[in-house]
Amino acid sequence: MKQETILPDDYRPAESEPFMNERQVEYFRRKLLNWKNELLEGSRDTIEGLQDGTRNIPDVADRASEETDRALELRTRDRQRKLVAKIDAAMRRIDEGEYGYCDVTGEPISLKRLDARPIATMSLEAQERHERREKVHRDD
Repeated sequence: MKQETILPDDYRPAESEPFMNERQVEYFRRKLLNWKNELLEGSRDTIEGLQDGTRNIPDVADRASEETDRALELRTRDRQRKLVAKIDAAMRRIDEGEYGYCDVTGEPISLKRLDARPIATMSLEAQERHERREKVHRDD
């Protein structure tokens, strides 16, 4: 059985340590799990709010406004559902030992980028190249 890595509360990955050592991997694992739990909690709150919030509003303008708010909330939750899938994919990459490395180049993704966007699959340079190609090939 794998021993749990001890991680101080104030730990931040540093460029001076070996890339994706046990502490860094544990740091990102916890960051991803916390993010996922926040998203799922928000989703539960939304579902409860939608179930409790069903009411008959006689004013047409008020009803339209509430429907617009609900549609926006559902769209937001759908985006977050997709984000949870990306978090799960990042967790799989951690388990497989592939987390933190660019899918395109195989090079390490910078710690700053991973800290800001822990679901990143490409280095900043590879992401920029991808976006430039996408912009060139996109039909406007």
